[in-house]
Amino acid sequence: MIVMGGSLGSMAALRLCVQDLPTSFSLPIAVALHRHRESDDALVSLLQRELALAVREVLDKDPLLAGHVHVAPCDYHLLVEPMYFSLSTDDPVQFARPSIDVLFESAASTFGPRAIGVILTGANRDGAHGAREIRRRGGTVIVQDPTTAECDVMPLAAIEAVPDALVRPPQEIGRLLCALANPTPS
Repeated sequence: MIVMGGSLGSMAALRLCVQDLPTSFSLPIAVALHRHRESDDALVSLLQRELALAVREVLDKDPLLAGHVHVAPCDYHLLVEPMYFSLSTDDPVQFARPSIDVLFESAASTFGPRAIGVILTGANRDGAHGAREIRRRGGTVIVQDPTTAECDVMPLAAIEAVPDALVRPPQEIGRLLCALANPTPS
């Protein structure tokens, strides 16, 4: 399971991360981006026009589908269960709903060492705690190189929380995700 999150400037970074993933990509991807609670579905439409993978906004109890980009709806926390997603209207975390921390913590709890978290550009520390939890449970954390971020606050907070995170520019993250999804046997 791959979970991704970002804020200020993250749409462009997200596109760079996933634009080259093949339609045969074997893992589900869940995305929480900070956006205004009254935003329309333009994010999903824009992503779908540019990506080979299917993109959908999550509804409560939607199944986790391999090779799909599942986008958190505005003003809902997105949580990962073993076979499906849950939505919550609990209070905002780090002033955000959807919260990256909430998504990452649920992925860590559900998938443990099989969770992969990706932190992108953003203007607050949301995601740092969740990234630490993914790593604590044996998962992998990837952080956008802060020098490539529109706003480096979120990537720097994640690196501080997870010093052994894999730090990459967005255009290299997709290749890394492919390698992690399909490791070469040793």
